[in-house]
Amino acid sequence: MTDHRNAASPGDGDSLPAAAGTGATRTAITLLGTGQLAILTVVVVASLRSLPTMATYGLASITLYLIPAVLFLVPTALVAAELATGWQGGIYAWVREALGNRWGFLAIWLQWVQNVVWFPVQLAFIAAAVAFTVGRGDLANDGLFNAIVILFFYYLATAVALAGGNLFARIGSWGGVIGTIIPGILLIVLGAIWLADGRKSQTPLEASDVIPPFTGFASIVLIVSNFLAYAGMEVNAVHANRMRDPGRQYPKAILIASCLILGVFIVPTIMVAALVPKSALGLTDGIMLAFRNFFEHYGVGWATYVLSAMIAIGALASVVTWIAAPSMGLLAAGKTGVLPPWMQKQNKRGVAEGILVVQGVIVAALALLFVIIPNVSAVFFTLVGMAAALYLIMYLLMFASVVRLRRTQPDVRRSYRVPAVGLVAGVGFLASAAALVLGFIPPSGLVGIPPGVYPYVMLGVVVLLGMPPLLIYAARKPHWRTTDDRGNPLPAAGAASGSGGSGGGD
Repeated sequence: MTDHRNAASPGDGDSLPAAAGTGATRTAITLLGTGQLAILTVVVVASLRSLPTMATYGLASITLYLIPAVLFLVPTALVAAELATGWQGGIYAWVREALGNRWGFLAIWLQWVQNVVWFPVQLAFIAAAVAFTVGRGDLANDGLFNAIVILFFYYLATAVALAGGNLFARIGSWGGVIGTIIPGILLIVLGAIWLADGRKSQTPLEASDVIPPFTGFASIVLIVSNFLAYAGMEVNAVHANRMRDPGRQYPKAILIASCLILGVFIVPTIMVAALVPKSALGLTDGIMLAFRNFFEHYGVGWATYVLSAMIAIGALASVVTWIAAPSMGLLAAGKTGVLPPWMQKQNKRGVAEGILVVQGVIVAALALLFVIIPNVSAVFFTLVGMAAALYLIMYLLMFASVVRLRRTQPDVRRSYRVPAVGLVAGVGFLASAAALVLGFIPPSGLVGIPPGVYPYVMLGVVVLLGMPPLLIYAARKPHWRTTDDRGNPLPAAGAASGSGGSGGGD
């Protein structure tokens, strides 16, 4: 049972007693509860931003959500549960234990770098919500407005992350409830009222459409492209060791999160289809249009502003959560000697200050593109699709790692073990590989890049963003190392002389 100090507050937790470390006493940390970690996982994975795009398919979106859930979400959730309850430290620790420090560093780098590219797109969704909140929906397509909102909210989220402690978890969990779960529930309720009132669905919702027509290769690409709607199930595994009983609580949190994610995706998508004309779906402001159409029809247009503000809060909570976890994992890797000292810098609260500075510079540069490039929103969606290829490589490493660890470290205690791990991990591996290969096919509605050039640009992005960790690893210096491969601090002399190697085994 989760022992919250205040059951009404998903941000509260218990204090973890001081525990013996390697020659030192660890400071007390705050425990996360099952419900809190489940909500944080929902915030990381489920985004209302993608609903209008899927709503264009009407009831066929149900199938387009369920197939990737079975082939990708379930394997990812199960594998992450076993790895998190056997090894602390998230994706970096899992891959390092299975394949060596070089590949562990590559895995956490891939998780981190695709995330950096994703920030401006998620924050542009916040900009659209803010525009509707102030009654100026036209600003959603204004480049300067987008850039200003992106920078403001990104640095606000960074300030939350730098505050350390459990603040990010409180904001993430409360923001997820306010800005993702409540609006999702409201979409269901309002859509049901709309249809029960005898109003016709704006997008056809025929029962026969539940199974989408098979149009050959294009249908396969459509299904596989939706796999990454569920990406991120493993992100908060880095916090599993902050639970009182990870073996029982973490798998339970993942199960709750998986059910909530499917609920947030499927039913609200159908209701968006009912409330918004098909011609307006697929836009970043589609969710706000759904609320506006309903509220204005029933004479309570002011409620649109309230819901838009709530959705902005939810999107911000998502950014806060994503800033916190990958940077912690990358810092843990860096301390084994694979990042230069200036990138290992932490503030007095132990937050990865050096990494967040690098992250902030990149996000600022990307935000400026909204000002100088026409239709930059479409370009960014394409860029994120490319960065997603890097994330899929990380998943390939994760699925391979769980199988290898079963063979090489069978005696390590896992509080949860995946049944038929070879089959489950194999399905996840093949699904990720298929999504990676099909990702080189130009998406429909591609803007700014000729279709014939797209595969080469895709390959260039993968090389440009994926090669740095391998180059940094090759150039690492003995004095960069401050911990051993298990995260235990090295003695000063050992660190100076590079004892234990210069960054761990390969």
